[in-house]
Amino acid sequence: MITVLRIGHRPFRDKRITTHVSLVSRAFGADSIMVDERDEVLEETINKVVKNFGGNFKIETGVNWKKYFRDFKGIKVNLTMYGINVDNRIDEIRGKTENKDMVILVGAEKVPVDAYLMADYNIAVANQPHSEVSALAIFLDRYFSGKELSKIYEGRMNIVPMDHGKYVKFIPDEGESMKLLYNENADERIIKHVQVVYKLAMAIGKCTDADLRLIAAGSLLHDIGRTKTHSIGHASVGAEILRNKNIDDRVVNIVERHTGAGITKDEAKKLGLPEKDYIPETIEEKIVAQADNLVAGDRIITLEATLKNYNEKNLYEVAERIRKLNDELSELCHKNLDDIASEID
Repeated sequence: MITVLRIGHRPFRDKRITTHVSLVSRAFGADSIMVDERDEVLEETINKVVKNFGGNFKIETGVNWKKYFRDFKGIKVNLTMYGINVDNRIDEIRGKTENKDMVILVGAEKVPVDAYLMADYNIAVANQPHSEVSALAIFLDRYFSGKELSKIYEGRMNIVPMDHGKYVKFIPDEGESMKLLYNENADERIIKHVQVVYKLAMAIGKCTDADLRLIAAGSLLHDIGRTKTHSIGHASVGAEILRNKNIDDRVVNIVERHTGAGITKDEAKKLGLPEKDYIPETIEEKIVAQADNLVAGDRIITLEATLKNYNEKNLYEVAERIRKLNDELSELCHKNLDDIASEID
């Protein structure tokens, strides 16, 4: 674990620079930051970034830095322009921290001599005056040998790299999903249906290691296409609506593949849909599809009732896929989905 220890923070003067130290800590691979002065606004700012852009980065302010630094059990690094050049020590530090935690002290103003004496390493990124933000970024980049730049974060907002312009896709939360439905003029029937599917899908999802953010958004938005058509193509229409609103591809795929237990490429061709495979692949896609199968209108029904409806329409292959999907999810949950459904209020 790597912790950055920020000392000398003055909320009335250093808010922006300490925010940048925190952001660099997170983006360049540290696990947390400790700040000596209590600053609730700073905590709120960084926690909001973590919520939106992902990761498990932690921030704590109001820390007794001297006690924390003195009592730290791992390797203690003090970043200072008076230290030894980073390139002359980074391999040694990397080796020493292979099985130990590390704390990196970054000062906002003149650092007390105690920090120099308690540190295992006093490290400089150029023996010249410059920003502590750049020093921290370069130190972490050297430590991780650049690998931190390819780290993947799973957040609500995900930046899509582009040569020109900027493009961000996001995972809407429950409130944002409902707003999207109302903005597309979803009627009360659609609203009631998706809310029941949401309850069932979330109950199933909690029995697995599925991403509940994706299940929440996908279940609430799975029928957004019905605001335009109630045909079999409503899933494709809904997916297109969400693509145009920069919704995360994983949510779009849930919506596009939720019909029945999926639609094969051959079936899609016969139905006049774009020729591709609509079979759910991820656990989140499967959960939302099956939750939808077990909800008729705004009522949860049994698997037996669902299969009967499809068999009466001579859709035997679809019924069999639904049964197999139900078995797969029941096995994952170690509980029959009908039993899970019966526990929902």
